[in-house]
Amino acid sequence: MGTTVFERRQPAASVVDQSLATTRHSVFWIDDLPATLRPDRPSLTGAHRADLVVVGAGYTGLWTALLEKQRNPDATVVVVEAQRVGWAASGRNGGFCEASLTHGHENGMARWPKEMHLLDRLGRQNLDEIAATEREYGMDFQFERTGQLAPAVEEHQVEWLKEWAAEGEDGVVFLDQDAVQASVHSPTYLAGVWEKEACGMLHPARLAAELARVVEELGVEIFERSPVIALDTAGKGTASRAPVTVRTDAGSVAASRAVLATNVFPALVKRNRLMTVPVYDYVLMTAPLSAEQLASIGWADRQGIGDMANQFHYYRITKDNRILFGGYDAIYHYGRKVKAEYENRPETWRKLAGHFFTTFPQLEGLTFTHQWAGAIDTSTQFTAFFGTARDRRVAYAAGFTGLGVGSTRFAGNVMLDLLDGVENERTGLEMVRKRPLPFPPEPAAAMGINMTRWSLDRADHDKGRRNLLLKTLDALGLGFDS
Repeated sequence: MGTTVFERRQPAASVVDQSLATTRHSVFWIDDLPATLRPDRPSLTGAHRADLVVVGAGYTGLWTALLEKQRNPDATVVVVEAQRVGWAASGRNGGFCEASLTHGHENGMARWPKEMHLLDRLGRQNLDEIAATEREYGMDFQFERTGQLAPAVEEHQVEWLKEWAAEGEDGVVFLDQDAVQASVHSPTYLAGVWEKEACGMLHPARLAAELARVVEELGVEIFERSPVIALDTAGKGTASRAPVTVRTDAGSVAASRAVLATNVFPALVKRNRLMTVPVYDYVLMTAPLSAEQLASIGWADRQGIGDMANQFHYYRITKDNRILFGGYDAIYHYGRKVKAEYENRPETWRKLAGHFFTTFPQLEGLTFTHQWAGAIDTSTQFTAFFGTARDRRVAYAAGFTGLGVGSTRFAGNVMLDLLDGVENERTGLEMVRKRPLPFPPEPAAAMGINMTRWSLDRADHDKGRRNLLLKTLDALGLGFDS
């Protein structure tokens, strides 16, 4: 079994120690929000009525609220959030806003090849509309349409990139070793593919905060610190006017329709409880780079970067020239639980710091100011699934698997279409109409996921060769992406 570049070119332990000596366990994006974008909203008390109630004030719920007000300006909309706006994945992700609705073109082609042309077009349109929304409402979530760079850091990955570029996708450019290092100078880079149009970078917590600000200005009520404990429906048939009632310990909202945007947290619809698993992802953020440090790495085009390994790293540069560096380890804990203690994993942060200085050895001496983690809602198709419940009075979307920043807006449109009974390009998609396979219950889930992670790591150490388990999962459409 071979080694990877991150093992062949490890930095000195003292470099890693020094870089993490003063790092805070805190989410940079949320710490970076101005107080005006983080008002303290009330919790839900008493009985309320609405045309639409949304559970969850992350991207999915907030985009749904905004899209509903655009469709029906007079509609009364209430959003109920268990913690704070953008507190979970929406406030702590890497800020990669991709056009892909399918967790990348390859995943889409493996599952919905006949629909990929349409899915690609809808994804590009969705990304364009996100940029347009920022302009239309005077929002500032630091959106930059930079595209994304995929570097090869092992010889076998170069051929993968050449095959990808040969497919002839619009805006996809192959970069040889000289060209890729001229773009971003890392001694680990052997080649690259730059997708110039299919991704933008943004400030994750600002996107959630700005969406909340705009919907409130349009008349939406948002209640924070209000965990929903029950979803009640009475009466049958969509023609019945019986409301959907969302209940918390202290209050309730009765509405004609409901949207469940609870992401990784336990589903309020029983049929969805095995549809996702929480996988923990870990991130570091550096101090701002000096002008000299920035010049040493280039990166003038400010692309998002994600390497080609099964256990991949993703990294990007912020508005104030920090570098976010995350990924690689994707940790599943037995029992499907979401717990705060799972966010503290010093061994992963040390590993990430070491990989960072392998990638950019010229930045030795740079420190990390923040370290954090969050749970990803992983589905067996690696992208969101959709549906309705309770006689089409409730709609849901979940399972974004780490690429939901852009596609949550698409999900909001899909859910509203489903509630309205609309037949269009979105609702006609097989990805929307058919549910993926669920994960098995424990202990099979933990055994399967952890064996798959071991196999992915083994493949990365064996020139990308996939073992029998990975080949079988691929054939069943259950291949696992770290």
